[in-house]
Amino acid sequence: MSNGERDFGPFKLVRRVAVGGMAEVHLARTKGATGDDKYVAIKMIHPNFAEDEQFIMMLVDEAKIAVQLSHDNIAHTFDLGRVGDTYYITMEYVNGADLYKILRTASEKDVYLPFDCAAAIAQGVASGLDYAHRKRDANGTPLGIVHRDVSPQNVLVSYSGEVKLVDFGIAKAALKEQQTAAGVIK
Repeated sequence: MSNGERDFGPFKLVRRVAVGGMAEVHLARTKGATGDDKYVAIKMIHPNFAEDEQFIMMLVDEAKIAVQLSHDNIAHTFDLGRVGDTYYITMEYVNGADLYKILRTASEKDVYLPFDCAAAIAQGVASGLDYAHRKRDANGTPLGIVHRDVSPQNVLVSYSGEVKLVDFGIAKAALKEQQTAAGVIK
């Protein structure tokens, strides 16, 4: 291993890229089918929640929803797995920054986000949300997916200008194992 990487199942964790209330996201490296290095994002439950069945089911629910979504404006989810006691989701790595960081940096430098950039980001988010909301299963039954956490931190913009929606962790969908009771905040 080099550069402080550490093993995590079939992956080498390169660095932590984000941390949230129940999970953290790492840039990870693995070998692709042709032997080339492939980079992915690994979302894993915080160790202090590793044995909490409710948090595990929330991650499983997120994976069940997200793995069905294939759209240019939604970061692709590849797999749900487990290494030891740690559950994780393998996702597309978006090389860029989240919209919160972009807006904060612009504010610190006292510059405005150009209108065409703001419009392109809004269009990408809307397109991804529209796709998720209209998604149907193989039988044509609507999945009823509603993201419920569209925030600047969950909108990624790649350095090449791609806009990707992430974190369907609290999404509402007809297929969820753990439905949220009315009035309950997750």
